[in-house]
Amino acid sequence: MYVLKTNSSFDSAHFLSKYTGKCSNIHGHRWNVEVQIKGEELREDVQNKGMLVDFGKLKEDLNKVTEEFDHTFIIEKGSLKDATVNALKEEGFSILEMDFRPTAENFSKYFFERISNMGYDVLLATVYETPNNCASYSI
Repeated sequence: MYVLKTNSSFDSAHFLSKYTGKCSNIHGHRWNVEVQIKGEELREDVQNKGMLVDFGKLKEDLNKVTEEFDHTFIIEKGSLKDATVNALKEEGFSILEMDFRPTAENFSKYFFERISNMGYDVLLATVYETPNNCASYSI
């Protein structure tokens, strides 16, 4: 089996609602998303001969997904009062409301599924919250 790996980064802020500890306060990260895809057969077409996929295309697709999060405030839906969210949006802040608590674990599954839905056979998605702390998801 062949395995390719690429990564993409974004900067954003978040907090963990109802968490006891420092992460209950708004803070930021330079998130790094690493995706590994797999396959048994290499391409035979002229352009991609000898490749599982073109690294450039894989990187471009991952960047499209991560760019949505760059320089945003990521919140779990319902974790802030509607008035607070609306006030932040009125001030021009970019808010992304997720259906899940914005943890590295949940993001690893999210990015696994997003890249899988683009037609890739994803082996593993890993999300680094810091250079030393990460979470991975695979099936």
